[in-house]
Amino acid sequence: MTPLPHGSWPTPITSERVVAAAVRLDDVRPDGRGGVVWGESRATEGGRTQLLRRDADGAVADLLPEGGNARTAVHEYGGGAWWVHEGVVFAVDWADQRLRRLDDGVVTLLTPEPAVPRGDRYADGDVSPDGTWLVCVREHHPREGAPATEPDGPAPLRSASRVVNELVRLDARTPGEPEVLVSGPDFVAAPRLSPDATRLAWISWDHPSMPWDDTVLTVRDLATGTDTVVAGGPGESVLEPAWQAGGAHADRGALHFLSDRTGWWNLYRWSADEGVTPLVVIDAEIGLPAWQLAGARHAAVGDRVVFARSSQGFDALCVRAPDGTVTELDTPFTAVRSVRAEGPESVVCVAGSPTAEAGVHRVALDGTVTTLRAPRDLGLDPATISVPEPMTFASVDGEGRPRDAHALYYAPVGDGPDGDRPPLLVVIHGGPTGQASPVLALGLQYWTSRGFGVVDVDYGGSTGYGRAYREQLKGAWGLVDVADCLAAARALADAGRVDPARLAIRGGSAGGFTTLAALARDDTPFSAGADHFGVADLEALAHDTHKFESRYLDGLVGPYPAARDVYVERSPITHVERFATPLIVLQGDEDAIVPPNQSEMIVEALRRRGVPVAYLLFSGEQHGFRRAENIRRALDAELAFYAEMFGFALPAGEDIAPVRIERGSSASVPGARGAQ
Repeated sequence: MTPLPHGSWPTPITSERVVAAAVRLDDVRPDGRGGVVWGESRATEGGRTQLLRRDADGAVADLLPEGGNARTAVHEYGGGAWWVHEGVVFAVDWADQRLRRLDDGVVTLLTPEPAVPRGDRYADGDVSPDGTWLVCVREHHPREGAPATEPDGPAPLRSASRVVNELVRLDARTPGEPEVLVSGPDFVAAPRLSPDATRLAWISWDHPSMPWDDTVLTVRDLATGTDTVVAGGPGESVLEPAWQAGGAHADRGALHFLSDRTGWWNLYRWSADEGVTPLVVIDAEIGLPAWQLAGARHAAVGDRVVFARSSQGFDALCVRAPDGTVTELDTPFTAVRSVRAEGPESVVCVAGSPTAEAGVHRVALDGTVTTLRAPRDLGLDPATISVPEPMTFASVDGEGRPRDAHALYYAPVGDGPDGDRPPLLVVIHGGPTGQASPVLALGLQYWTSRGFGVVDVDYGGSTGYGRAYREQLKGAWGLVDVADCLAAARALADAGRVDPARLAIRGGSAGGFTTLAALARDDTPFSAGADHFGVADLEALAHDTHKFESRYLDGLVGPYPAARDVYVERSPITHVERFATPLIVLQGDEDAIVPPNQSEMIVEALRRRGVPVAYLLFSGEQHGFRRAENIRRALDAELAFYAEMFGFALPAGEDIAPVRIERGSSASVPGARGAQ
């Protein structure tokens, strides 16, 4: 039998299977009573995050009542929406952003109702050892029209500065008014109490820095109010402070933290009598960019430290012994988050591999793995799963100078007809300070199982390759990222692995910007594109976004409004006359990070140009799609779009609805590609 053309292969990985029982694990924490608590966002329940506890006997139960949603809106990206102390769970509910105490089925609302609905948002807490009080981040949003704290600053800062981020102290048992402990910096995060509750450590930073640029680690003596700056400052990103709860240095109040002072996020220890000393210094990344709060990539287990490290795009779990020796554990995991100590001999973590979705696991110091929350049983033959290949290829920087870039390539598993090379999908992660993750994702295998090649590009600016690589995007967003995506596609085409006439590019958020910027070029090699809630107009984004990212573009593009000409020049909307590539655009109507007008302006411009364009606006979705029906429709619509543009038939039996493509005359678009 003649093989079917690439793109039209029948596959068990339908959009229905992608979302069926799909969950996104957000964190895991030991509960202090022999059990483990984790959070899972459920697509089939509107994307809400339920908390679950697995007790010492292995019984698993939901903790939140029907409709409960443990999710915080701090920084808009959230993280750290819940924490645990001696079996008691503290959680923020998405609906009102107020903090609750959950204790054996009894729910106590701890924080007062704010003057503005959802105006006081809480996250990233820690509880005193005796369980009587807690500290956490509070983000305060005043009423519209409140005066800005930076009245003479640039427009985006004047707007965003009305939001105040601070650390507060609360009674952990009864409702009350929060007491402000730390205020003044633009951002504060990771408040951590010492084991004797006499000291408080936290991270802070100010505009225009992001937490992967310049942060400061401070320790306060709570009895005297004396603050000590431990690490950080210009050119140093400090993350994840964690007091050592046991071991030889516990009596001296040792604090572990990550710093990139050597060019890599490595592990250090501070104590009042010894100062800062290195624990793990390697040419690999232990830290991750703090897009969300409450990250945890290291944990002290007695006198040892277990940590995750990323090298060439792949994670591994390692153990540092008291003598400084580092040993890599023999586990299957290539993507690891939420590493937390559990007793004297093990950690719990959220981890996955190229052939298994993320699950909750216990890992002993000898590498023995016990699965506590298994990933979905997908019923797939492992031979049908595409496993990523690390890829380093030649590219150029923003000024055309040669340099190397990185990616993960997923080849289609199967063969098409002789001479039929697969279409390629260039995938761009968000951020742009993010990275490709080598863990099984059915949303990616959806493409490879149909005969697409997929390259997940870690362009210059991505995390996982050290600070110098991360900073290649400074002042060069829209240049370096685009160059690397084009270079990755061309390298695979030149090697004969994909069809150079059927190259597509897709990305969300910052990846959507790179998608649009790559298509707004006369020399673009792409014949189709998919923009998921991407940025079309940098200047509009500088005026209209949330506090966390309101000065992010200062580093990526230039200070606004002084660099306004650069903003205009780099914006895809400025270069619509170059657009000739068909595009599908997908957007949530409640997106506060990249508002819908960003998508609508590019769609309208392509309509005027006569470039084939499809636009899907999803009701009730924010920045990224969480609802099962919308995830399914977005995947299937994008496939239907590529089938139309690349000329292959949709697989029979999946009942994929067509997508409405608005077409103009290809004659009106010089060099139009894919217009049929």
